[in-house]
Amino acid sequence: MHRETGFTLVELVTTIILIAILSVVVLPRMLTNSSYSAFTLRDEFISELRKAQLLAMNNQGRCYRVAVDPQGYQLQRFSNLACTTVTAPTESKRQFEGGANLTLISSASSSFNVDFSGDSDGVSSLACSGACINVIADETLTISIESQGYIHGR
Repeated sequence: MHRETGFTLVELVTTIILIAILSVVVLPRMLTNSSYSAFTLRDEFISELRKAQLLAMNNQGRCYRVAVDPQGYQLQRFSNLACTTVTAPTESKRQFEGGANLTLISSASSSFNVDFSGDSDGVSSLACSGACINVIADETLTISIESQGYIHGR
């Protein structure tokens, strides 16, 4: 009795479908030059701003700054309310990845500071009420800082 070996039609179709799904979903993410998500950067930066805001509200004699430049951002602590005498960075600098960056909407600058002093009740130094910062990565999103101090993404 001669038995033929090989793949069945069902096995071949299943394999082709799996390869098609992988090529549509996985490969474009692996081959793009910006794999860094704007949503991820926005959420991380909002967390950093809120952290600086809370630290300033809990330490009345100090100022906290989130310093942004084209390479990344860093939380800094100052020993006075005027944000002039830097004590030390409270954290290491977080580098942007995959061509992502942050820009100030009012001036389109990629180097800026967001200060929170202990006497400001959580209000930032940016004179904006609403959309303040663009988050640019695989798409563009905004971060809003309201006049009452509420920080959120849009």
